[in-house]
Amino acid sequence: MQKYVIIAAGGVGTRMQSTIPKQFLLVHSKPVLYYTILQFVNAYADITIILAVPKNYIESVKELVTNYFASIEIQIVEGGATRYQSVSNALQQINIDDAVIFVHDAARCMVSVALIQHCYEQTLINGNAIPCITPTDSVRLVEVNENKYVDRNVIKLIQTPQTFMAADLKEAFALTYKVSFTDEASVAENAGIKINLVQGEVNNIKITTPIDLQLANLLLHP
Repeated sequence: MQKYVIIAAGGVGTRMQSTIPKQFLLVHSKPVLYYTILQFVNAYADITIILAVPKNYIESVKELVTNYFASIEIQIVEGGATRYQSVSNALQQINIDDAVIFVHDAARCMVSVALIQHCYEQTLINGNAIPCITPTDSVRLVEVNENKYVDRNVIKLIQTPQTFMAADLKEAFALTYKVSFTDEASVAENAGIKINLVQGEVNNIKITTPIDLQLANLLLHP
């Protein structure tokens, strides 16, 4: 089965308090994006990688690809103003329906090869695989005039790679955009596709704040 991964690297990362988008910050002298790409290359040597990146960083990403992944098939497309638009732009590069497509956050550089492969295998069985974890903190639902306890065991924190059969994902993205589309699962659900959750990983964090970057420096090997 042909495999594609769309790595959404179009964000600016305002919570990182940096003028440089978080996916281009350095961990052991290499950009966060390098480690993210590497995990998919390690998972599947035959995978096609599509990077959706900000227009101003396209040349920098081309240089990264040349320096570290010259022998790997990597396509670069311009990211959009939203995650939805970035993924939509990347999907236009995929012309077949009989394939598996991963969509992954560029800033989730600590995803494991095992999780990538598990998502692929579960997608072949169930049509999609959305990794998630259960929160460890207590959870409360805040409404207009009150807040109340919610059983944290029924709450799931969603991760990536969100993985789909290509035909399903392309069909879902052909429908009208809604502001409620925060990830690919919400787009697919809108199209009537049943979402299949799989166990994610605690270490599969999204680099969002300065402390996340410190954690990546501790956990990732140079």
